[in-house]
Amino acid sequence: QVQLVESGGGLVQAGGSLRLSCAASGSIFSRNVMGWYRQAPGKQRELVAHIFSIFSGGSTNYAENVKGRFTVSRDNAKNTIYLQMNSLKPEDTAVYYCNLVNNWPTGSNYWGQGTQVTVSS
Repeated sequence: QVQLVESGGGLVQAGGSLRLSCAASGSIFSRNVMGWYRQAPGKQRELVAHIFSIFSGGSTNYAENVKGRFTVSRDNAKNTIYLQMNSLKPEDTAVYYCNLVNNWPTGSNYWGQGTQVTVSS
C-alpha cells in the first residue's frame, strides 16, 4: 500500500507564496508520476502540475493558468514532491491534493487527504 501525506497549506494574501509538500511512503515503484490537483468549491478537481520519476522520463507538466507562477519538483530519495506557488491569486483558492500513479502507466492511483490553500484579495 501507498500513503501520501501533504503539508504546507494555509492562508496567504494575493501576490504571496506558499510551498506544499507531499511525502509518499510504502511500496513505490521506480516508474511513477506524482502530481498536484486542486478542487475549488462547486468545481471539478483539476490538474495543477505533475512530475514523472527519472525512470519515467522526469518531465513536468503544468496547467496553463499556473505556468510561470508554480513550480513542481521532487526529491526522489525521499519520495517527496513539492509545489512552490508564487504570485498567488484569489482564484488559486482550493483544496490541493497530492496524487501518485504507481508503476506508471498501468499501476494504481493514490490520493492524499488534501490541504487547504486560501488566497485573500
